[in-house]
Amino acid sequence: MNDREVLLGVTGGIAAYKTAELCSRLVQAGAGVSVVMTTSAEKFIGPTTFEALTGRPVHRQLFQPQEHHIGEHIGLVRRADLLVVAPASANCLAKFAHGLADDLLSTIALTHTGPILMAPAMNSEMWQKPSVQRNIAQLREDGVLFIEPGSGWLSCGQVGPGRMAEAAEILDRVRELLDVSS
Repeated sequence: MNDREVLLGVTGGIAAYKTAELCSRLVQAGAGVSVVMTTSAEKFIGPTTFEALTGRPVHRQLFQPQEHHIGEHIGLVRRADLLVVAPASANCLAKFAHGLADDLLSTIALTHTGPILMAPAMNSEMWQKPSVQRNIAQLREDGVLFIEPGSGWLSCGQVGPGRMAEAAEILDRVRELLDVSS
């Protein structure tokens, strides 16, 4: 994945710990990785983890540029080959489906013209809600790609669908989308 740039969005959810592994695997594969975290994501994992893994600043604020003074939502997107959102929370799915832009990640989603890959993760009841499924259907219609959540033990203590795909599975899909072999 040398010379390929991945923009990695991290939203709020316990599955954010898996995103650190995904980030590490992307970097080890040679990709340049820039991380964008939502405020909710910071409740589950710290930006220092991603800064250590990528060697780059973590982007969190819409109006506080760190690298791109034209705006991170423009500069980061111009450099990215692919936007990956993992975990993609129900809130994130709703924002993207309805074109809301009230934070850096949702603004990036509107600016990015390349492929977007989302790895949803949430409680089973949330995953099965008609509103969440409508948002996913809308995003698919808009061309957003998904890596389906698995079924298994969830942090809420139940077993069911909603578990974020494993880092290795997401990495394989990223390689496929970037048309690079392992």
